[in-house]
Formats: sequence, C-alpha cells, structure tokens
Amino acid sequence: QVQLVESGGGLVQAGDSLRLSCVVSGRSFSGSDMGWFRQAPGKEREFVAAISRSGGSTFYADSVKGRFTISRDNAKNTAYLQMNSLKPEDTAVYYCAAGDPRYSIIPRASPARYGYWGQGTQVTVSS
Repeated sequence: QVQLVESGGGLVQAGDSLRLSCVVSGRSFSGSDMGWFRQAPGKEREFVAAISRSGGSTFYADSVKGRFTISRDNAKNTAYLQMNSLKPEDTAVYYCAAGDPRYSIIPRASPARYGYWGQGTQVTVSS
C-alpha cells in the first residue's frame, strides 16, 4: 500500500518561510519522479514544482520560480518543498505526488502523470 504523508504546513505572515515534507512508503521512492501541487478554494489544482528521480533536474511554475525550491533525499524516502518569501496568493492546500512510470510521457506539470497523492497540508499566508 503506497502512502504519501505531507507535513510542515501552517499559518505564516507574508515574507515568511515554510518547508513542506513528504514521506513516501510502500513503493520505490528513488524510482519515482516527485511533484508538488496546490489547490486554493474555488480553483483547480495547479502545478508548483517537480523533481526527477535522481534529483538532478527540477522544474517550477513561473509563479514560484526563485522563491520555492524542491529537493529530495532518496535515503529518507522524502521530498521537500522549501518556500521562501511567501505571499498571500500562495495560500492553498499543498499536495505531494509520486510519478507513475507508465505515464512518464505526460508532462510533469500535469496531475495525470502522478499515480499517487498525499492527503495535503494547508498553507495559509496572511498579509
């Protein structure tokens, strides 16, 4: 049984930082691309960042580029999202996702690429 468990969300002020973690169990972590998505109330789930299996390649949405950093520790089966200079518009539920190799031709920014999802962690940024 595959499980992804996010943690690290919370309520912060604009300009603050948070680090989200996602621990994966039940499948080969090092064999999976990882992604972070977010969903704000009344909006569709949107891509935030992705990282290749080795960690050698990273990808970001334009809205977070330069402020967020995705990383992974394959020895700990954990992916991270370091979020700096947070803005109120970053407020959302953040989800981590593990890629399914069967869908590797699907772009990394598409939720369809990812076969496994966490339950989400709330990030609220006040102005």
